[in-house]
Amino acid sequence: MLRVKTMTTLDLTTEIDSLPTDLWSDEPPLESELHLRQIILLLNCLDWLWQERQDYYAIGNLTIYYSPNQLQKREFCGPDFFVVLNTEKRPRKSWVVWGEGGKFPDVIVEILSDSTAKIDRTQKKALYQNTFRTSEYFWFDPNTLEFQGFRLVNAEYEAIAPNTLGHLWSEQLGLYLGLLDRKLRYFKVSGELVPTSEERANQLAQKLRELGIDPDEI
Repeated sequence: MLRVKTMTTLDLTTEIDSLPTDLWSDEPPLESELHLRQIILLLNCLDWLWQERQDYYAIGNLTIYYSPNQLQKREFCGPDFFVVLNTEKRPRKSWVVWGEGGKFPDVIVEILSDSTAKIDRTQKKALYQNTFRTSEYFWFDPNTLEFQGFRLVNAEYEAIAPNTLGHLWSEQLGLYLGLLDRKLRYFKVSGELVPTSEERANQLAQKLRELGIDPDEI
C-alpha cells in the first residue's frame, strides 16, 4: 500500500520546487566492523530475496534530508539501515524527502553501540515516530544482542511481541527478523532463513553431492 507521509518539518513559506534534491550523504564512519558487516548482511539478503522487484529502496548509513532548513540547522540523520517501499529502485547520493514525493522510510534498523544506544532508544525513536512516521523501527546491539522492534499504532510506537523463536514480525517486509549466530537475520513466514550468497552456494553444493555430483568438478 502506498503511504505518502506529510512533511511536517517543511517551512510552508518555502517553495519546494526550488529546494536542492541532488545532495550528497553526510554520514560519519560506522562504529565498528560489526556494524558494517551487519548492515551489509541485511542489505544483501534482502536484495537477493527481492531481486525481481524494482519497487523498493534499501540502503545503509545514508543521510535522510527531511527539512528544507537542514543545511543551517543540520536537521538530517542517517539510519544504519532503512527500506522505502513503493519507490524506484535506483542508486542515490542520499534520500531527499522533498525530492521523493514526501516519502520517509517504511522500516528502519539501528545498530546500537555504547556511543549511540541512548540516542537510538530516545531521540531517534521519537523522530522516527513523530516526524518520519516510519511504520516499523528495530534496534539491535551486536555486542549485547539486545533486540527490540516497534510498530506504529495510532501514531505511537508499540513493542512488537516476539514469536516462540524470539523473532519479530515485520508487516512491511513480510518477513521475521531474528538472531542467528549473533547476527540479525531475516526469516520467512515458514521459519526458513533467508540465506547469504555463501550459504546459498553451500546449499547448492550439498544438493549436488547428494546427487552424486562433485561441485568442484563442474
